[in-house]
Amino acid sequence: MMAVSVPRSTGRLCLSCDRTAQRQQQQQQQQQGGVRRSSAACMRKSMSPAFHGLKRADGFVQCGVRRDVASIWSSSFARSAESSQRAVGRGRWVMDAATLPVLSFDGAATGSEVTMDLKVASKQTARAVIHRGVITELRNKRRGTASTLTRAEVRGGGRKPYKQKGTGRARRGSTRTPLTRGGGVIFGPKPRDWSVKINRKEKQLGISTAIQSAAPNALVVEDFDEQFADQRPKTKNFIAFLNRLGIASGDHALVMTTTMNENVYKSSRNLKNLKLITPRTLTVYDILRADKVVFTKSAVEYLNNRYGEENFGKLSETEDEGEEEGEEEGENNEGAE
Repeated sequence: MMAVSVPRSTGRLCLSCDRTAQRQQQQQQQQQGGVRRSSAACMRKSMSPAFHGLKRADGFVQCGVRRDVASIWSSSFARSAESSQRAVGRGRWVMDAATLPVLSFDGAATGSEVTMDLKVASKQTARAVIHRGVITELRNKRRGTASTLTRAEVRGGGRKPYKQKGTGRARRGSTRTPLTRGGGVIFGPKPRDWSVKINRKEKQLGISTAIQSAAPNALVVEDFDEQFADQRPKTKNFIAFLNRLGIASGDHALVMTTTMNENVYKSSRNLKNLKLITPRTLTVYDILRADKVVFTKSAVEYLNNRYGEENFGKLSETEDEGEEEGEEEGENNEGAE
């Protein structure tokens, strides 16, 4: 930005003024012998929160509006809050309880409804909780067994391949240098532990928030274990069941049941876009990845009991059994000592 000459009697210069007006003002100042100021000084004065305009002896030129510090900060905070709410909306977070109709095995409405009312994170922290839950699950799945050999760990290479001087080639002391084929690897991966810790309540909050957010794309059906128990496991029978529910073959579907029937499992295991889970194997990543989520009626009851406001944060039966087994093992070890 070019320097603008402003007389000392002039106040603050608005940066939004027309360049033509600035050139005319420069010509007048040169004729009057005014004092030149740098553009940085003019910019600092123009950014004053007290006013925004070109001040002259006869008053203000209305290049902007009068503003104060409180209005500037309040408007900026309002814009940031509004943008965060829009971002949460793009993340399809649903914070209210959802009422879902119950469908039969044939895909027809039964006339009954169930309510999914889970404890969810606030709109300001929902995205952070979901993100932390997904990152934790993906990192804990990594085995961390990738390993490479450095030049010191590769077998061989103890003899100098050729003399230091007189060959016209680069000096070399080993055939296992990383610069040659068969040599070591520079800064290669080594076995490491990728797992991270997440608080139990934070993990539960991420799961419950993800489930509640999936309510618009969720379906509730009656328990269908009996329908598959009387017939041989066939993939086409399960595909027909999904088609009756309105789930296309290209949609990623997540089916959650409280019990894992063997025929149901064998009928669905060959479908690459389908994942059959139980509450024990429920993860945030699977919920967010699915285009359609299918719950059985008993699964919705379990979720309301497990992740509702009343029982949220309490240990489940499987977690209680795990703690009891750990205590018994500790007592047995003390007795053995």
